[in-house]
Amino acid sequence: MGAAAGGGRRDHVTGAPSVGEGPEAPRDLGMPRVLVTGAAGYLGRRLTARLVADGVHCLGTDLRVPSDAPCVVERFDVRDPDLALLLRHHRITHVVHLAAVLEGGRDRARDFDIDVNGTRNVVVSCLAAGVRHLTVASSGAAYGYLPDNPSWIDEGDPLRAGEAFGYAYHKRLVEELLAEFRGSHPELGQLVFRIGTVVGAETDNLITALFRRRWLLAVRGSESPFVFAWDEDVVGAIVHGVTGAWTGIYNVAGNGRLTIRQIARRLGKPVVSMPAGVLAGVLRLARWLRLGRYGPEQVDFLRYRPVLSNRRLQEEFGYRPAKTSAEAFDTWVEGARARGMR
Repeated sequence: MGAAAGGGRRDHVTGAPSVGEGPEAPRDLGMPRVLVTGAAGYLGRRLTARLVADGVHCLGTDLRVPSDAPCVVERFDVRDPDLALLLRHHRITHVVHLAAVLEGGRDRARDFDIDVNGTRNVVVSCLAAGVRHLTVASSGAAYGYLPDNPSWIDEGDPLRAGEAFGYAYHKRLVEELLAEFRGSHPELGQLVFRIGTVVGAETDNLITALFRRRWLLAVRGSESPFVFAWDEDVVGAIVHGVTGAWTGIYNVAGNGRLTIRQIARRLGKPVVSMPAGVLAGVLRLARWLRLGRYGPEQVDFLRYRPVLSNRRLQEEFGYRPAKTSAEAFDTWVEGARARGMR
């Protein structure tokens, strides 16, 4: 897991957990009335189902409204300033903000507007409506893909994601925005989760697509480590935080990590290893020929992956993941094979 000093408190200047103080105790906010943005998404559906099963009053918003949603889902854009009216009308006390662009890149301005300006609108709307607690799904990608990343990244380490990776950079900007609001509006309790690569029996996204190929790509000289978070553990951590009114910043991932070669062995697939310069050239040419959506920046995505320590999640926040990184990945493998993956 890795170790670092300090607890899960909020530093109202930098937004990072401060060092040398005890963890911030949860506040008693009574029975929550929860609104979940992005409720029709992969995690949103699982989270709202868990909340409903636990007897928590739950409402969802999304740009699409599924017919089989576990709770009422209203069609709503997170950038809509009328969100405050919706929150006030339903007497919402807790908001879980999951809505984000996960597979963007074609229109960076639009992605920024949804991710960053959308989050700003969510926070402003929460304050206007008197919401008391906000949970935001951030990402371990916000730490950045950099050669000097620590072996295990702790919540006190800086967020350094650069502009080359839109999703990661926007998560960093969102967290900087949240830190500003923590300083100016401490009455709104914030809980931020920096989540690892989410996998479960039914996961199907850009990262799992890498593992469905006939062979796996590796950067020569790099272990390309992955930390995985079981989808039900992510949901469990959010529910624990919402119902307990916890605040602070926590990495969410299973214990341990898997290198790209360990992943390949679990899949029974070969690994194609290429020097970083050669791979960057291949990806640059492929993008120029419109043969793929990935570019040379993906070399660093594979080479310098942030490995999240979950020590604070377990010791301070009080949530112990049910599955390790390896067990979470094996759960995805079993589900993917049942759906026809070879």
